[in-house]
Amino acid sequence: MQVSHRVVLHFPPRAVGQPVVYHLARDYNLVFNILRASISQEEQGLMVLELSGEESDYRRAAEFLASRGVRLQHLLQDIRKDDENCVDCGACVGVCPSAALYLERPAMKVLLDADRCVACGECVKTCPVKAVSLQV
Repeated sequence: MQVSHRVVLHFPPRAVGQPVVYHLARDYNLVFNILRASISQEEQGLMVLELSGEESDYRRAAEFLASRGVRLQHLLQDIRKDDENCVDCGACVGVCPSAALYLERPAMKVLLDADRCVACGECVKTCPVKAVSLQV
């Protein structure tokens, strides 16, 4: 059965230099579309992908990623921002991997571009006033 998943790959520093995406395509027959990436040598990396292929290949690829120390996070939700409760502190902006949350200048108001959001949930964990939430 064919599947398609939007995922975030979290790379530990030791896995940043490995050709992980290459193996997903070559060894597991997955088609990938890189939606966003932030990876630098000797640091933690993050990549947002859309992966498509056979379910069994996808499961085997997930095991491969785990064996390399790469954490796979599925994106199944949408983010909702409560403008009334938001205090525009910007904490969420710093952790947003897709830059969907950003500061509008010069007002310094936090805005959400829903089209760029990959629903990873990092902002939900970071928001001190719980003004962002995951909607399934």
